[in-house]
Amino acid sequence: SGNMSLAMVGVRQDAVTWEGEPDWYRSSAIAERPFCATCGTSLGFRYTEGTDKMDLTVAAFDDPSGFVPKSHFGAESMHRAWVNTEGLPEMRSEDYAALQERWEKAKPQ
Repeated sequence: SGNMSLAMVGVRQDAVTWEGEPDWYRSSAIAERPFCATCGTSLGFRYTEGTDKMDLTVAAFDDPSGFVPKSHFGAESMHRAWVNTEGLPEMRSEDYAALQERWEKAKPQ
């Protein structure tokens, strides 16, 4: 995912129905990752053989609010400072003037 962490949910592959078949990237000798070739969104991970399960990225769901973290995997490379960021200042994107100005300039005239 190219990030500090990635929230994923494990599912059976036969329980997944794609609205549009994703593209697949062979990320290693043992695994591949589905992604959207149009927007670049990472959609998951699966081993190429030996299992009927796969992981889907929580952020790819329309409503990820129902998912709750249950464990950490790959803990040897965790960046602990990013595990709990509660209490840090927060800003909503609609309150960031520079972003809103960019969107305004990008609108068709």
